[in-house]
Amino acid sequence: MTTIARHDSRRGFLGRASALAVVARAGMLATLLSPAWPAWAQKLVSTPRQAKGPFYPVELPADQDADLMRVGAGAPLAQGEMTHLSGRVFDESGKSLAGVRVEIWQCDANGRYHHPGDSGSVLTDPNFQGFGATVTDGSGSYSFRTIRPVPYPGRTPHIHFRLAGKTFPEFVTQMYIAGHPGNRDDGLLSSVHDPRQRDALLVPFRAIKGEAGRTEWTAAFDIVLPYRV
Repeated sequence: MTTIARHDSRRGFLGRASALAVVARAGMLATLLSPAWPAWAQKLVSTPRQAKGPFYPVELPADQDADLMRVGAGAPLAQGEMTHLSGRVFDESGKSLAGVRVEIWQCDANGRYHHPGDSGSVLTDPNFQGFGATVTDGSGSYSFRTIRPVPYPGRTPHIHFRLAGKTFPEFVTQMYIAGHPGNRDDGLLSSVHDPRQRDALLVPFRAIKGEAGRTEWTAAFDIVLPYRV
């Protein structure tokens, strides 16, 4: 996976393609040259479905762009460690999918969801958007700016994903931090018994130096839908 380029514009940041993206382009070329599906596509592992959970927004917020670090122009940054999250969306054949709506939601740095059903005792971070959405570009790529996920009571750190498109049913999954010690005790992650599918949900977080020398993170999560679109 490659380091994601950061941009100062609130809506202009885009992640570079991950290593799978490079393979995908090569595979698509092979498809053009041969009627058979390329061998690499046959080895793709579909991203497993995961539960949507109880904290999908009751109503989508007015501010639902791809920058979860601010709520409205000029607002302070959210608490937490800034993370530049990107990836690509593929169908099961390895075809990259443009025009897919990608939504994410997660708890804030205090472990609270911005949802009326979360009755936790700690205060929510008013500067964290909590939910964001974007649409994949022509190469199937998406990107968000958010916080590094933190544990929620009973759960290891994770980010929820919902994908919607005109040619496939709603797809929901969750992304986890590779190597986090809480992963081994997380019931939902442990319910994925196929090691290859489990690995597909575990994403390395790479430290980079951000503004004012603070540590920021990059993470690349490619999603392979279990459909041929």
